[in-house]
Amino acid sequence: MNKNELIEQIASSADISKASAAKALVAVTDAVTGALKAGNSVSLVGFGTFGVKERAARTGRNPQTGASIQIAAARVPSFKAGKGLKDAVNSG
Repeated sequence: MNKNELIEQIASSADISKASAAKALVAVTDAVTGALKAGNSVSLVGFGTFGVKERAARTGRNPQTGASIQIAAARVPSFKAGKGLKDAVNSG
């Protein structure tokens, strides 16, 4: 499902216009992004938790030359699915 399909699904489920659904989706993604940038997590009970993890610096390899390269440490977004989402996916 892509962004446009998600917007259509939200509009249909919430009985709102596609424009309103698009604004709502942008607002949610902006809110989650802002919280993660600030180092906070976002928990949606039954759905899951968005968070930030620290990835340590490491040595990698350039696949073209085989040379060693240093990969810098980074903060990476993460998502841990909640029980409700896991159960919904597995109920099939």
